[in-house]
Amino acid sequence: MGDSSALGFSHFIAQSDIVAKVLLVVLVAMSAISWYLIVSKGIAQVVRQKRSATFLAFFWKATSLEAVREELLRQPPNEPFGHLTAHALHAQAHHAKFGASRLEEAGSEQEFLTRTIKKVLDEETTALENGLTMLATVGATAPFVGLFGTVWGVYHALVTIGMTGSGMLDKVAGPVGEALIMTGIGLAVALPAVMGYNWLTRANRVLTARLDAFAFDLLNFLLMGRTLKAGTRPGAIPLAAVNA
Repeated sequence: MGDSSALGFSHFIAQSDIVAKVLLVVLVAMSAISWYLIVSKGIAQVVRQKRSATFLAFFWKATSLEAVREELLRQPPNEPFGHLTAHALHAQAHHAKFGASRLEEAGSEQEFLTRTIKKVLDEETTALENGLTMLATVGATAPFVGLFGTVWGVYHALVTIGMTGSGMLDKVAGPVGEALIMTGIGLAVALPAVMGYNWLTRANRVLTARLDAFAFDLLNFLLMGRTLKAGTRPGAIPLAAVNA
């Protein structure tokens, strides 16, 4: 009875060999990495959404693109929509001033703006997806790492039982049950990683769709040169005022 009460996770750690200990360290490291990515990217997602909403509120209340340009010069963008707008405005001004002086600037203004906007969209998409590959890898491989630890533990438990010559259930259940702990740890590591990956992927897909729609409107405004919104006030609302 005393031997049975001594069985458990601590006993499994004490009796495991170097392979099992290495697998356990790998699972702990995978869990730490996945939680770091989930928390850091989740906070960044919330901050990005708040800043984007602030910029879009300012953008659609501005009276002209020139007002947007001046505000972006005073306060550099720190979110995707402002970043896209700043690059597009800079590209328009550059093409109007220098024209197609280099191969990368070849083509009409529309073609140059389209290439610039597409490049910024690709950069923003890449930045949003940074780290998601690691989450997907952890979610896909952690159960198998745990399963490998279980197989390894069961193998050694059966070898020990064979050497002692005792096949009684009370002698088999303890070592085999301890070996199954690795499978449980692998699942505990994989589940948050998979859930975090799905949540972040969904949030990034929604943001990318909104950014694509905004890029289309922005390109039309740049090419047509119209005011963004006919307002009764003479100037645009400063971005700092929107933040207040």
